[in-house]
Amino acid sequence: QVELVESGGGLVQPGGSLRLSCAASGSIFSIGAMGWYRQAPGKQRELVARITTGDSINYADSLKGRFTISRDYANHTVFLQMNSLVPEDTAVYYCHAVITNRWSVSRTYWGQGTQVTVSS
Repeated sequence: QVELVESGGGLVQPGGSLRLSCAASGSIFSIGAMGWYRQAPGKQRELVARITTGDSINYADSLKGRFTISRDYANHTVFLQMNSLVPEDTAVYYCHAVITNRWSVSRTYWGQGTQVTVSS
């Protein structure tokens, strides 16, 4: 059993910052790529940022310069630092990870989502 638990969402004023965390736990042998997606009301889920085991990073073009993804390999955790937030960043943010268990089975896991609301 593998679980991704997100934290750090909430309400923030425009121009503010938030830091999201996502910790993986359970029967983990290794973790490949980890990342964040978001889904705003009435819109499709979209990639925010993704980081591989070699620290290769991809960002959504519209978010470059404001968002920073990083990971703590020892603690199976991925972070998303979000700065200069705007109302358009309001969405549910989902953590994502490709995890291999001790039986060498790999699959994609998703967190339960954390709400980020940017509003004055």
